[in-house]
Formats: sequence, structure tokens, C-alpha cells
Amino acid sequence: MKFTLSWLKEHLETEASLDDILYALTDLGLEVEGVENPADKLKGFKLVKVKEAEKHPDADKLRVCQVETDEGMTQIVCGAPNARAGITAVLAKPGMYIPGLDITISVGKIRGVESHGMMASERELELSDEHNGIIELEDGEIGMEFADWLAKHQPSKVDPVIEIAITPNRPDALGVHGIARDLAARGLGTLKPLKVETVEAKFPNPISVEITEAAKDGCHVFGGRLIKGVKNGPSPKWLQDRLLAIGLRPISILVDVTNFFTYDRNRPLHVFDAATVKDGLVIDRAKGGEELLALDEKTYKMPEGAMCIFSGGKVESIGGIMGGEETGCSDETTDVFVEAAFWNHLDIAKGGRALKINSDARYRNERGIDPAYNMQALDDATAMILELCGGEASEVVIAGEVPDVSRSYKLDTDRVQSLVGMDIPAERQVAILESLGFVMDGDMASVPSWRPDVLGEADLVEEVARVESLTHLEPKPMTRPSGVAKQILTPMQVRESAARHQAAGLGFNECVTYSFIDQKSAELFGGGSDAVRLENPISSEMSHMRPDLLPGLLAAATRNQARGFADLNLFECGPAFFGGEPGEQRAQISGLRVGATGAKDVHGERRSYDLYDAKADAEAVLAAIGAPAKAQILRDTSPWFHPGRSGKICLGPKKVLAEFGELHPKVLKEMGVKGTAVAFTVHLEEAPMPRGNKIARSAFFTNDLQAVERDFAFVVDKGVNALDLVNAAGGADKALIEEVRVFDEFIGGSLGEDKKSLAITVRIQPTGGTLKEKDLEELSAKIIAKVEKATGGTLRG
Repeated sequence: MKFTLSWLKEHLETEASLDDILYALTDLGLEVEGVENPADKLKGFKLVKVKEAEKHPDADKLRVCQVETDEGMTQIVCGAPNARAGITAVLAKPGMYIPGLDITISVGKIRGVESHGMMASERELELSDEHNGIIELEDGEIGMEFADWLAKHQPSKVDPVIEIAITPNRPDALGVHGIARDLAARGLGTLKPLKVETVEAKFPNPISVEITEAAKDGCHVFGGRLIKGVKNGPSPKWLQDRLLAIGLRPISILVDVTNFFTYDRNRPLHVFDAATVKDGLVIDRAKGGEELLALDEKTYKMPEGAMCIFSGGKVESIGGIMGGEETGCSDETTDVFVEAAFWNHLDIAKGGRALKINSDARYRNERGIDPAYNMQALDDATAMILELCGGEASEVVIAGEVPDVSRSYKLDTDRVQSLVGMDIPAERQVAILESLGFVMDGDMASVPSWRPDVLGEADLVEEVARVESLTHLEPKPMTRPSGVAKQILTPMQVRESAARHQAAGLGFNECVTYSFIDQKSAELFGGGSDAVRLENPISSEMSHMRPDLLPGLLAAATRNQARGFADLNLFECGPAFFGGEPGEQRAQISGLRVGATGAKDVHGERRSYDLYDAKADAEAVLAAIGAPAKAQILRDTSPWFHPGRSGKICLGPKKVLAEFGELHPKVLKEMGVKGTAVAFTVHLEEAPMPRGNKIARSAFFTNDLQAVERDFAFVVDKGVNALDLVNAAGGADKALIEEVRVFDEFIGGSLGEDKKSLAITVRIQPTGGTLKEKDLEELSAKIIAKVEKATGGTLRG
């Protein structure tokens, strides 16, 4: 958004300096992106008086001038035809930079005569293209800065141009009047009221306007009037100067008036040549395929559903975006139809994107304009056209209704001070809102129609804080509570932190991957259903919520391997999703090891990772989060693990704490990971939470009773898992049996082809007292009975 300082002062009565205005704009949230101040390049150029001008002795077209400056008399050789005694000119002294010539002048000799400077022309100072003579002023004191003289006599030539960045939620600041309102609320001046025009209708409007049923949700109201007998032509100088200053090319009065209202009031308008409008105007949605030669001299094919203005069955304008060339105004135009409409901003945005048109009208209509100003804008624009072009206006024809956007929210002045952190009196809060156009009724604030961004009580707080300025916020130390502070983190957050620290301590590098993956990868890990499919995915590779953390880690491993990193240790802690509803997710931590345990060395210590590495990692993380030390190791893991080289740690058949092992070769192939990979996944929510509010660790306990070990050998069927036998033996007495481990396996021989022998060691740790031989015999009998029942095996003789 560009505007000039003088334009701003048409709406704001202020004595504030340019620097104060620029600072206030940025502080109010209207960030200043740039300032072009023509006066900056004119610094040092001062007014002088030519006392004498004699012909140069060696050149007919040169004059040797004696010039009176603020430092006394000096000699200037000048070739301008208007260089003569008695005129007031502008002097560039030696050492000054001339912008129009891109040189720095110095004392020099011209045809043998010294010249101490140069009297400048307008082109040499980049004020205009005039270069037939030096600048000749009607008055001015010797030594006066030329920039100050221009500011007083020709302010448009030194008018600073300010450019600010507008966030999408502040459409009211897309007009100079709205910017002035913010500055007035800050206290930099007084907002000047807008002149309310009333245009008397001279005749009925012969042009009908209709909004079709299909278009009523896209165009809320469409108003217009016919003006007969206008005389189009170049705009007055003041209007051209304003448009040129902000980078717009003046075209004609009728077009320039609409551009003026676009920037002055954030009110896009359109003017049709009434002679080209046949059978009235119909606002309807395009069927798709209609073509229009637009004002930018490009032909556009309408997308289906785009808001268009039709006349005689043809598209005459793209509603709220751009008009057509055929109905555009020219110097021969005598009758015009001026329209002002309020469009659905979503339809404008959709149509503009589809057509790839970026116009000032689209920019404002898709962000939101003031609906309440719609019909008054029509009168204001009509009055300006009548003043500049003459003619007479018809009655206003209206289709649709101006939407009611009135709404009110409660202003809790105490809550504002609490949230903002500044002592802002209630009276000041009310004054701020009223200066921004809010209407107060007790503690209820009615939102002005030009502020579509204010949608709740929190926005009222923001407006007060924005105008009062958060730069006044004083830092204060937080109140320190007495005693020990209460725990802030939830138990699950504490558990996740402990798991992260433990994984990092095991040598893993943490990854943070997207929660979205492609459908094919999701299906490999039990997901990919419609319940977890995204309605509007970022890309086709991120179409589904992840069912597990391992797909993201495997993708990261693939990318690292492609860059030459073969040995990887990665982990991630976060949610995995099994449904699309709130709560249908679970907290996990997963680790992935790919490659070997270390670098190659002469001792041969390097080895590939195996499932026991993953088992140790899983057990270490479970210990860190406080999971029970005694747990069962079972098979029947998830299908993405290797069926014979994986396991799960359980508190029971249905209470799975973790899974570990090698990943299935087919999964690795699909994910593009080379070699073997081992992984673990710990389900953080499955481990029982500690009872009570116990923070300290339990006391360290050492048993003073000696443990006893007993060995057993069982003959079982060849297909029996050693794990089943170990679990059965350990379940004989969970209080006394501390550990069961397999130390030998024998297959064949006298046992036969279908049998095998598994030898185990059972470590028995007494707690209450020393075990007697009788106790050990009873426990041994329980172990044998349990194993026989679970596996069908017999004690080997």
C-alpha cells in the first residue's frame, strides 16, 4: 500500500514529523517497507541571486555570471539561455552530487574561465524532463534550502511516498483514510471527517440490474447509476500527481476517479461506457468457457462458477476483479454507468486465482471492504465525476441488500490489563476503541463495519494493546513462590522426557519427522485407511496420518544412505494415529539402528546390529520410564518385524509394552533401506503409572541371603519355542525365581529327529529366610509341573 504524506494529511490534521509517523505506523502493525523522500536528494542545493551575467570571452552561448550565495559572491559559467542578471536560481556547489547527471561537480575551467559550481535545471535535479534552461524562481531568500522552497510552493515535487505492508486481516488499512484513523487513535493528530455527498437524481435509471439466484451468495448487493453528458479527458493535475506518486499511470478522469477511491477509501468501483451496455446488467456465475477481452488487453476464459457481469448474454466484466475492454471508457464516452458492489471475498479469491489476475480491485475485494459504505461511495464518486466531467445523474438502481455485519463484544477492562501487562485505565481503553470507530454501550463494544477482522473479545484486547503500544511494557520479575514449586509437567510429559534422554544416552540421534506419510508407507505399517486420510494434504507424499513412527525413521535412513551415511542410529518420540477422531492416537518412542556397531578396526570388533541390540535398547527405555522390571518376552509381533527375529515385551498377552527385532526384508525393500535394520517401539502409555505422588526413588535394597541356582533339562518337541519353556519355568513362583535362562540345546542323537533337549538355569533368590532342601525340592517340582503343562516336555533323565 503506497500513499504520499500530503495525501495522508488530507485525512489527518497533524504536526507530526515524517519520522514520527513512520515509527507510529510500524508500531501500530502497519509495517513501513520503504520511504521515497525526494527532499533527501535535494539537500545542499540552495537559492542564489544572479547579480551579473556577461558574455563569455571565447564562447557565444556561455555566460559568466556573478552569483550572490549565502557564503558571498562566486563566479559561475552557465550555458542556459535564461541565465541573466536579476533571477533567483538553484546552485550546486563544488563537491555536490548531481542526481540527473550522475556526477559530482568540482571547480573547473570552461574555455579558460573558472566556474565554482553549477546552476541546475529541473532535469538535472530529477524534478521533471525540463532542461531548456536553469530553474528560475519567482521569489526566495538567498541561502534558503531549495527543498524547503519546494515544500512551500510546489509540495508535490518533494512529497514523501510511504509504502507499508498490510497483513490480510487489516483491509481497512488499504485506504488512506483508514491509515489516518489509526494514527489519530495513537495521538498523532485529528482525523478529518469525510465529506458526505448527496447527489440529486435528474431522471430515472434506464439500465436494469439483476442478481440471479445462483449468484446471490457471491454478490450481496450491486448498485449503480447512469450519468449522462460527461466530458472525459485528462485528470486535473492534483489527481494525476497523486496517482503518479504511488506508481499509477493516469488514464482519464473517469478511470482515475475509480483509482482514487480505491486507494483513498479502500472502495473499488467500476465505470462502464453506457453506450456499450445492452439489455441491462445481470450478475451471474459463469457456465465455464465464456471469454472476455479485459482492460489489461488480455483475453480470459471464464472458469465455471466465476462471478461475472453479463449484458446481452455476453460477459462484460469479471465481478470484483477486472472490467472488459469493450465497455471501458474512452475520450469519446459521453454516458457512463457507475457501479459499486459488495462481493463474497471467497468467490473473488477463487476466481482471481483461477484466472491468475492480480488487480487492485481483487486485492481489496478478497480481503474485505466496508459494506456499509457501498451506497455512499456511489454518491461520493458520482459527485466527483459531475464536478470534473459535468453531466447529470440518474436515480440509483439496486439489486440485493447490504449485508448486516453488526456485532458487539464485551470489553472487560480489568481483563485487558491482566492480559496486556500494562496499567491502562478503563477510560483510556474506551477512548482508544471509540477513536477506532467502535461504538460503546456500557461495556459492550459495537464493531465498525470496516473491521471484518474483529471477531471476539480477544480482538478488543489486541486493539487496545496495539494502539497503546507494547513498547511501553515494562519488564518485571516474576513472583517467586515460597517453598518448593509444584510440578508443571504432566506425568506423561515427564515420561516422554525420560525416554528421550535415555535414547540419546544410548547413542541415538533424535529426528522430528512429519506426522503425515504417503498411503503406501502407511499400509506397510497397518494404516492407510480413509479414517486417517487428510482432506487437503500438502502433497501426495503426505496424504495420511502415520500409524507408527518407524516409516518416518526409515525414510530418514534412506535419505542418509543416499548421501553416503551407512551406519545410523535414529529415534523419534511422538504420537502415532489409529483413527481420525480426538484421542485416537498413542504416544510412542521408536529407535532404528542400521549398519554396524562401529568403524572398521584391526581387532574385528565391528559387527552388524542384531535383534539383541534392539532388545537391550527397548529394555533400557522401559527402565527409564519406570516400567516393571519383570516382564514376559513373547513372539507374534507386528507384521513389519521379521517373524523369527523379533519379540515383544509384555505384562500379559494383551498388555504390550514394547516391540523389538529386525525389520522385515520386504518392508526395508519397499522403504528403500539397504542392508538389515533393527528397531524397537515402546508404547509409553502402556506402562503402569506410579501410584501416588512419589517423586524420590525407592530405597536401594541389597539381599543378604545367597541365591541358589538349579539346572533342569527338558525333552520337548522340536517345534517348541525355548521362550515358552522359559516363561513357564519363571511362572512357577514369581516371588522366588529371579531369572531363567537357556544354557544348552541338543537335537537328534538318542532323542530322535522330532525331539530336542533344552537345558535351563533357574536362579532362586530367597527373601524372607534361608531356603531348606525341602523348600527347594517343592519349588523344583512346581517348575517341572509348569513346564510339562505348558510345553508337553518331560524332565530328561
